[in-house]
Amino acid sequence: MSEAVLEHSAPGEGEPQRTDPLSFAVKALMLLPQLAIPLAFAFFSITRESGLEGFGGITLILLLIAAGIALNLGIAWVQWRRFTYRVGAADIRVESGILSRSARSVPYERIQDVSLEQKFVARLLGLVEVRFETGAGGKDELALAYLSQAQGAALRELVRERRDGVEVSVAGSESAPVEAEETSAPLFAMGPKRLFTFGLFEFSLALVAVLAAAVQQLDFLLPFELWDADFWMQTFAGPGQQLAAAGPVLQIIGVLALLATVSVAGVITGLVRTFLRDWDFRLDRTAKGFRRRRGLFTRTDVVMPAHRVQALRFTTGIVRRRFGWRGLKFVSLAQDSGAANHVVAPFARDAELVPIAEAAGFTPPPDDLQWRRAAKAHRIASAVIEGGILVLIGIAIEIGLVVFDLDLFPWQKLAGLIPVAFGIAAASWQIFLWRYERHALGKSQLYIRTGWLAPTLSIGRRVKLQSVEIAQGPIARRYGFATLHLGLAGGKLAIDGIPLERARKWREAILRSIATSDFSELT
Repeated sequence: MSEAVLEHSAPGEGEPQRTDPLSFAVKALMLLPQLAIPLAFAFFSITRESGLEGFGGITLILLLIAAGIALNLGIAWVQWRRFTYRVGAADIRVESGILSRSARSVPYERIQDVSLEQKFVARLLGLVEVRFETGAGGKDELALAYLSQAQGAALRELVRERRDGVEVSVAGSESAPVEAEETSAPLFAMGPKRLFTFGLFEFSLALVAVLAAAVQQLDFLLPFELWDADFWMQTFAGPGQQLAAAGPVLQIIGVLALLATVSVAGVITGLVRTFLRDWDFRLDRTAKGFRRRRGLFTRTDVVMPAHRVQALRFTTGIVRRRFGWRGLKFVSLAQDSGAANHVVAPFARDAELVPIAEAAGFTPPPDDLQWRRAAKAHRIASAVIEGGILVLIGIAIEIGLVVFDLDLFPWQKLAGLIPVAFGIAAASWQIFLWRYERHALGKSQLYIRTGWLAPTLSIGRRVKLQSVEIAQGPIARRYGFATLHLGLAGGKLAIDGIPLERARKWREAILRSIATSDFSELT
């Protein structure tokens, strides 16, 4: 990027800068939904007391909305005026606060990555939010909302160059602009057809939960008392008698119709969420790393440097596994919307995932890889602990019912059998998993496979591991197994129930691999 672009797009060296003037308006509009419930409370309280109806009620609603917008704009404008940032030679400094001022300085070497995010309103106005990933997570991350697209892209490139110790390009440089990356074929992409198929597997009842929560919060708007049991009994008395007299066939049809309605709501919710989150999903391999863009209303643009990818996670689902669909995540130093894993291919075939893994410097497990299981003593101990606790609870319930001679419900004598049954099922499940959960140590990589119905395969490069720790509890020490914790800067890897002798050998081998290279020099 040329110096001319930086002069017109990025802030000057050490000079205090403000975000785009339209940013305060965007923030004010985004706060309006939060005022919906308070405005509704105020409207119904005033109308009930004053008796306003018709034109007077509509006028009151308009005045309340106008007052809310004006209040939001005023607060957002003052916050915008009091928010400044400086791009220095060694760090970025942000100062904010209306009555009390606060300042935060983030050195470039602490910044793991810089991502651009566009929410719906900001996207309409051509603005982006610049997020600086520091690895702290949550509210501790630094963000500038909002800058123009050109200014945000220039600032991202400037910060990356200074973080990596590269001098900013001078005038006449032949470095390609960011838009040139669009000309290359994507490493992975999802069109509308793939998104629709993906959405069918993303069944969710979130819509039902949201509607239930909305009804609970806004029950004062309803013409009846939501929690009035007598009202509901009277309402369903007639249909209930008709359903009871309809016979078992129609009763079954009614239940199936209810289940079908809930299923349709779950499928529609999954489709909507998938299209909103992953619309125009595109993953590119650029000189800076892996660039991922996705989102319909909220558009995110994240770049993950290849040398910062710590491990891979291949995931799937109970149903999608049967159709050959899998997902791929990068365990990276930076975070992806608060998560430690970056989704780089949420819904793909194995043949599509292999090139992505190889581009990140990882290889799938070879056919001749020697897989190993956890120690049998570990699975037996896990079965006894998980199942034994529930069995003891069931026995205690039975003893309590006999000793205190309680008469709570007709089938109380069977109450203790419920946790006993769950305990037996939990113990059997732990023993069953012993056949499927495995791990292996290759020449350059570590492999961990967990789960049965929805198995997950984690792959970590030995040279990129930060530490190796052997942990043992009292039972593990007694029966000779341990948990091998593998330190990653961007996540966690662990092998449960590994025999102690094998854990020691693997620790020595992994430590030798770590010692061969300086992690800070890996590219």
